[in-house]
Amino acid sequence: MGRHAGLLLVSLATIAVAISACGAVGGPASAPTGSGPSNPMAPDPSPASGIAAAGEVLAQTTVWQQGDDPPQLCLGAVGESYPPHCGGPVDLLNWDWTAVEQSETASGVTWGTYAVQGTWDGTAFTRTQDPIPLSLYDPMADFDPRLDPANPGPNAAATLEGIELDIMASGDPVIYSSITNGYLVIAVDYDDGTRQNRYDREFGPDTVIVQSALRPVP
Repeated sequence: MGRHAGLLLVSLATIAVAISACGAVGGPASAPTGSGPSNPMAPDPSPASGIAAAGEVLAQTTVWQQGDDPPQLCLGAVGESYPPHCGGPVDLLNWDWTAVEQSETASGVTWGTYAVQGTWDGTAFTRTQDPIPLSLYDPMADFDPRLDPANPGPNAAATLEGIELDIMASGDPVIYSSITNGYLVIAVDYDDGTRQNRYDREFGPDTVIVQSALRPVP
């Protein structure tokens, strides 16, 4: 297991396979820590990539709102507390709780899990279509074959740990990272290939897997 960026996160599978409770991607992780005694329910900060999507994208994740604060799209792991704790939040625009089903409210927090389609400008997500509760949504499987245990990557753990430290020190925005199946998995809000290509040049191909929480609409 690699060192995680900023938080310890809940166990995750590849995006579009196990996102009924969260919007992060990739390998395993642990539960997030609290955000501080002053406001323990405040969402953990999410480093935005700044890479805008050319077309509409899809998020399959938790939508979370505390009180009158702006609603958030949780692109990181979601804490298993009640109410849950939103990891990797980004502002969600054009959201209306009265127009969706299967939401819950407790202790001033309203949340629900949805497939949400919209636009991404690099820092905020704008809903464009009616959201679908994840309990009613049937996503297509999208498993990365590089994470198949029968097909491990060629990299030593010590090498990947060094690369992981380099990426964290560089300030590149990361939701979380893990060393999985001979690869360094880096989860981000969105990548159009720019970051994957850069890491391939810097560290060599078949070394770093960049996974996006937001995916192009099929």
